[in-house]
Amino acid sequence: MSDLDATTPRVFLVRHGETEWTKNGRYTGITDLELSHAGVNQVTATGTQLVGAGKLIDSANIARTWVSPRKRAQQTCQLVFSGDDDIANRLIVTEDIAEWDYGNYEGLVVGEIRARRKEKGLDGEREWNIWRDGCEGGDGMINRSADQVTERLDRLIAQIRKMQAPYMNGEKPADVVVVAHGLILRCFAKRWLNYSLDNPLPMMLAPGAIGILRWVIAFLLQSRID
Repeated sequence: MSDLDATTPRVFLVRHGETEWTKNGRYTGITDLELSHAGVNQVTATGTQLVGAGKLIDSANIARTWVSPRKRAQQTCQLVFSGDDDIANRLIVTEDIAEWDYGNYEGLVVGEIRARRKEKGLDGEREWNIWRDGCEGGDGMINRSADQVTERLDRLIAQIRKMQAPYMNGEKPADVVVVAHGLILRCFAKRWLNYSLDNPLPMMLAPGAIGILRWVIAFLLQSRID
């Protein structure tokens, strides 16, 4: 990243902490689980280490925070920003960043999903891949639901870019935070980069982890020209 690009506002991606299903690798979409004890410790430690005055996420630099309505994301947000009323006053709860609906695969692990699909005669030549094949009865790559996921993420990204675009040289603090879930945050990163959801972007956020996205000035200039 050039020195010029380093002045641009940031988007912090915060994944919720561990739940009982997360630690078992179970797909968790609409099921409204709370954090496990370990998950509480994870996000509390993240907040202590990385959030606060002079730290990576400084509330003085945060213009807006978006959070998924699911309990695990809400709880994560509360713990990461514990005691920070300024963040709470700039927080928006939105379904635009809620996790995928995994449909019939909710609560299952990959091995169980692949076994069920083979019993139905699916995936004869290649194993199931969520990005390519989607989920039966839920959001997927081959039906309108995938388009709807893209639509809601693009809607949120447009809001963020509109908010941040005037402050590319640090004229005003314009960092934002998005607190959500593993798969939808990967989708968010892909759409931020203008990739389709089935692009094999090698990205993973561990429970309780924080990722950072930034603008590139060349992209901003091209966007203004277009």
